[in-house]
Amino acid sequence: MTALVVALVGTDHHPFDRLVTWVDAAAARHPEVRFLVQHGSASRAPVLAEGQEFLTHARLAALLAEATVVICHGGPGTILDARDAGHVPLCVPRDPRLCEHVDGHQQRFAETVGRAGVVRPIGSLEELFDQLDQALTQGRAQEQAAPVTRVRDTARARLAAELDQLITIRPYRLSRRTRASL
Repeated sequence: MTALVVALVGTDHHPFDRLVTWVDAAAARHPEVRFLVQHGSASRAPVLAEGQEFLTHARLAALLAEATVVICHGGPGTILDARDAGHVPLCVPRDPRLCEHVDGHQQRFAETVGRAGVVRPIGSLEELFDQLDQALTQGRAQEQAAPVTRVRDTARARLAAELDQLITIRPYRLSRRTRASL
């Protein structure tokens, strides 16, 4: 079976041609691998890799299930989709200095979740080549999906505890002057 690398730039209105170009460069290095890029409407279509402007969620889920490696932007939703499919995605966050986004939140998010092992942050074409070569050699790493589930469960538990605390707080008493003005 041919290895499949799925690259996702997302649907933001800012172009992310850098990632498309990097994936095309990787495709040139690995002609034995099938590369598919979801490039959105703002980014150019790939030259060597297969390109799709948009993917339905069902098609995305099917591709993630089939993929050997996932490369994505730094959006939390896309990262969680990749993680839910059992991948530790290679994450190339959009860079606002290159007009790829409005601010650096993807870079900060990728750095934070990268330290936790949720993604493999990528900052250069050379890093992409190195990490992609390792991932293709190792094959799909599904054993990493559990940490995201624990993070999600912990977040739900914290939210539930805070909501319980808010519900049990005594109602705020209005002063006489405030009550009179109502």
